[in-house]
Amino acid sequence: MTNVVLLVLDTARVSAVDLAKRSTITPELVEIAGSGVSADTAIAKAPWTLPSHASLFTATDPSKHGAHAGHKRLSDEPQTLAETFAVADYETVAVSNNTWISEEFGFARGFETFVKTWQYVQTDTDLGEIARTEEGTDKLRAVVRRLFDGNPLTNLANAVYGQFLRNRGDDGAKRTNEWIADWLADRTDDRPFFLFVNYLEPHLEYRPPREHAERFLPDGVTFEEAMDVPQDAWGYIADTVEMTDRDFEILRALYRAEIAYLDDRIGELRRHLEAAGEWEDTIFVVTADHGENIGDHGLMDHQYCLYDTLLHVPLVIHGGPFTGGGTVDDLVQLTDLGPTLLDAAGVDAPEFREQAQGRSFHPDADADPREFAICEYLAPQPSMDALEKRVGTLPDDVRRYDRSLRAIRDDEWKLIRGSDGSTELYDVVDDPEERTDLSDDNPEQVSRLSSTLDDWLDSFEHADVSGTVDMTDDTKERLEDLGYLQ
Repeated sequence: MTNVVLLVLDTARVSAVDLAKRSTITPELVEIAGSGVSADTAIAKAPWTLPSHASLFTATDPSKHGAHAGHKRLSDEPQTLAETFAVADYETVAVSNNTWISEEFGFARGFETFVKTWQYVQTDTDLGEIARTEEGTDKLRAVVRRLFDGNPLTNLANAVYGQFLRNRGDDGAKRTNEWIADWLADRTDDRPFFLFVNYLEPHLEYRPPREHAERFLPDGVTFEEAMDVPQDAWGYIADTVEMTDRDFEILRALYRAEIAYLDDRIGELRRHLEAAGEWEDTIFVVTADHGENIGDHGLMDHQYCLYDTLLHVPLVIHGGPFTGGGTVDDLVQLTDLGPTLLDAAGVDAPEFREQAQGRSFHPDADADPREFAICEYLAPQPSMDALEKRVGTLPDDVRRYDRSLRAIRDDEWKLIRGSDGSTELYDVVDDPEERTDLSDDNPEQVSRLSSTLDDWLDSFEHADVSGTVDMTDDTKERLEDLGYLQ
């Protein structure tokens, strides 16, 4: 049986992942794609981590699985990809660098081993945020208080790790690879494995290693100057932080440097698999859960819109039937990966396939190509109340983001429809950056796509979820440290 490695580059938009043959950004990934397959148009189901990963794990859309800003947990009902591989007698392992992807939010189901790299010893008590937010004697007092929550020895180890040992130029990718290398070397299990990895580095704040940053910074800009550029997405959106074109040029350089650093880690992970004798027997997938706005559309981070800066993601697959350096020309969504990987691994999984809204693009699959892709943003994150608490009184134009959004696109047109009655229409062939709204000039396209979207919404039962999901104070603080205001 075939191993499966599913690697998510958190927050990696496709325009920053250069698959050109002489790429200076991602040469390792170019080499893998050169003997594998890449997708020209891979579209995420949602523009941020929680709903996008839930769709990836269940092959269902946010309206069906119900995990979004209004209900921040993947419910127990849909079968996950990890559960599916576990039923097929796979060893299932996850290494997560993003707080959303943890047992607290429903993502550990089906995994025999679940590693959270922000902790040195795996525990529910997190001291890492103290090291990031407190100073001097306040830090010492905070650590002492928290040490006695749960297991004091475990908490002490995590406090020391978070304060002194964790590499600030790395959000966990290095430790992830070290853990995987040790796991592969020590494995005595004869079963194939399903390994899920989330690398976090391209996520705000952008703090790449100096040697990577200096490759991409504009002439005349030092690493220290780049580190001083504001990275307050919510302050920028609320117009309390002023950003210049030069600032965004520098931030885009830092972002590319983060991608380049991860490319090194991808190559390193490949070599670990090769050293363990597993590479040739592995389906190796690299994708992203969503992209990023870096001043695009007047936004930073990855919220409040459904533009392709957040939805068009890289997708490279290597191994099994995915060889030869070809491309998948048809529209692909991340919900399609589950059925495709099950086909590649020869796993029947009738329960998972029954729930799946995705369709396999395996070369031997009998599924028809996608005619359209649909994306959903079911509630704003952060809410207007959370944003106002952070930045103060909101300008009126910011409150327009207090809405849900759905988008539908085919090979030529894309419609974005808001719960506030707004519509936007873009010609994604001639205007891939979605700068010119053509909805007033093309009412027939608006009507056609809107009707198709309504038919799709009526075609399945929507999740019945409501209310908030409890999370620990440590988790809230860690998410807010990543910019997710609660």
